[in-house]
Amino acid sequence: MAQPSFFNNEALTPIPQAQRVFGWSAHAALWFSLGVGLLVMQIGAYLVPAVGTRDAVLAIVLGSLVGSGLLAWTARIGCDSGLSSAGLMHATYGSGFARLPVVLNIVQLLGWTAFELVVMRDGTLAIAKEHFGWMPQGNQGTLLVTLLWGALLTALMAGSMLTLVRKFISRYGLPLVVLSLLWLSWQFGRKLMESDLHAFWTRPGDGSMGLLSAMDLVIAMPVSWLPLVADYARHGRQGRSAMSGTWLGYALANIWCYALGVMVVTVAGPDTDLVTALLLAQGGLLALGLVLVDEIDNAYGDVYSGSVSAHSLAPWWSVRRWGLLLAVACTGLALVLPMHSLEPFLTLLSSVFVPLYGVILGRLSQGTTTASQRLVEPSAALLWIAGIAVYHLLTNYAPQFGAALPTLALVFFVAWLTRPLRITYAL
Repeated sequence: MAQPSFFNNEALTPIPQAQRVFGWSAHAALWFSLGVGLLVMQIGAYLVPAVGTRDAVLAIVLGSLVGSGLLAWTARIGCDSGLSSAGLMHATYGSGFARLPVVLNIVQLLGWTAFELVVMRDGTLAIAKEHFGWMPQGNQGTLLVTLLWGALLTALMAGSMLTLVRKFISRYGLPLVVLSLLWLSWQFGRKLMESDLHAFWTRPGDGSMGLLSAMDLVIAMPVSWLPLVADYARHGRQGRSAMSGTWLGYALANIWCYALGVMVVTVAGPDTDLVTALLLAQGGLLALGLVLVDEIDNAYGDVYSGSVSAHSLAPWWSVRRWGLLLAVACTGLALVLPMHSLEPFLTLLSSVFVPLYGVILGRLSQGTTTASQRLVEPSAALLWIAGIAVYHLLTNYAPQFGAALPTLALVFFVAWLTRPLRITYAL
């Protein structure tokens, strides 16, 4: 019998046992590293003026635990099945309809990578101006620094993802990033202790956002990683270690970076941008430099997952070749993409991927699933679309209740009730 046309499609085929090399520590190190970033700190800085300190801290802790729990749950499904994120989408929505969320995932990953390159570029230019007095004329500096970071990203895409995670991130990158976060936390925490702590803790918000809406914004960051997590978790040895390592690693990093953003904006004042505030701290140049270096693995994580998804659509190009192409494309986007407010971007992503993975978790969480032999699974597709509508209705007409958690609960429950009775992970 002739083999299916996607037989050699690495993204839609369960990973072989020889490539299942990630233990608990590798999962934890990877997701702690991916959870650290200047973008996360910026959102933490945004929360305090909106909801006040106490509600901001509560939203950060609860939102991080819930969002990271969703990541961890998806990681276990990916590890147990050996399927990539694109494979999970095919198993749930059908081989034809799944192309839509796969394409949307690639688009969001292109956007995230461009954001990361812009953050790294702007941070580098700020360091060059503040400490070395380098102020290039016109757009020369922007062009040069963007191309340098883009070239580094492209070079990393030519290597092995397994080697990068196991040897560089786990052994060298993670300890340096932890040290930089400890140093920055000490510097800003010490300044906070010298000020009026009672006034800081009881600082009210301006009422522009409620607690549940703030939680939605916090949850949106880990949710943005949902379409990526299985691409890495599938290389794990055991589903339980993939789940616990992912949960602990990402939750700790997310809470830490959000909280650091809260401290920075409180100490530095609302008119000081985050990068400048970090640079003004004692030893801030070295600490910020290490955080910027860590940003490159976030960009790498986005591009690698994007290349796996692209390979699922066009398997005649290898994952590595797709990675090189996407890295070059993201570098070009970073040259023309302005940095707008992240809140609408995160809310839009959350509205798409919360219900998308609510359906996937509801259908595949039992651990026995069967890839759909149909082009479209109508109930799954309609439930996802309905979930997007529910999310936006709640956001616009009942923001006091939040949108992410109610939508996720509703979609998951209906998906679980309507799940096929017998499924397998075979594709």
